[in-house]
Amino acid sequence: MHDAEGFRKFVAVRGRALSRAAYLLTGDHAKAEDLMQETLAKAAAKWRRISAADDPEAYLKTMMINQLRTWHRPRSLVFFPTSQPPDSGAPPPDTELKIVLRHALTTLTAKQRIVLYLRFYEDLPEAQIAARLGCSVGTVKRHTHDALKRLRKAGIHEPA
Repeated sequence: MHDAEGFRKFVAVRGRALSRAAYLLTGDHAKAEDLMQETLAKAAAKWRRISAADDPEAYLKTMMINQLRTWHRPRSLVFFPTSQPPDSGAPPPDTELKIVLRHALTTLTAKQRIVLYLRFYEDLPEAQIAARLGCSVGTVKRHTHDALKRLRKAGIHEPA
């Protein structure tokens, strides 16, 4: 019972950070929820071992990454063209950027998205990313390069 209570407390405290990581990894709220649910279900079963780790949150994020790598779901993007926008109010100033960014992220492969997340959100060096993903540093550099190239092609540029 102690393990279950500790797990509930951990999720209550760090759940938002894990949810944000899941969203950044998937780029979709529904898929992020699925990823979180699957990861937390697996983590609950072995919480005693996970909680004994140096950094349980990092352990869970690694579990999320590994879970995402096993998904083989084709991405589908559905557009519903209309002659009028759905509302008459002016969109918030950053709405266009969010739409462009969301679309640009859908052009990335799962591995590219994972590498960008680990490199720029988790701020990990390339060597640590390679170790975490079980690949070479060159592979990490290639995924980073290809992902950034795709984002630039889609109109996303690095801030000045």
